[in-house]
Amino acid sequence: MKFGYTIVYVPDVDASLTFFERAFDFARRFFHESGTYGELDTGETTLSFASHALGEMNFPDGYIAASISARPLGMEVAFTTPNVAAAHAHAVAAGAVSLKEPEKKPWGQVMSYVRCPDGTLVELCSPIEN
Repeated sequence: MKFGYTIVYVPDVDASLTFFERAFDFARRFFHESGTYGELDTGETTLSFASHALGEMNFPDGYIAASISARPLGMEVAFTTPNVAAAHAHAVAAGAVSLKEPEKKPWGQVMSYVRCPDGTLVELCSPIEN
């Protein structure tokens, strides 16, 4: 078994890809001509976005859309960076909402949280040093 990718269902795939390009400096790897699916080049594991229309097709009984939830969903995507404070400020300047400013944890890792315009919860963190 290998972790392949994460798909976030969003109202506007192109807008989410564009935001993640601006806020986190990822490159767009793929965007389907239908506008319903796209991927970012994030390393070995892909971060993908799919439209709510695809979500409704996959889950006919419905699901909770992060974009309309008043509170962040109970899951996140995490990006490691050596400079959490700069990454946090960059994401907020691009349109993310700061949920928790950078803070050094007892185990030495620096962590912060932002919420993206599409509702995605993102943790920004320094690498864990062994």
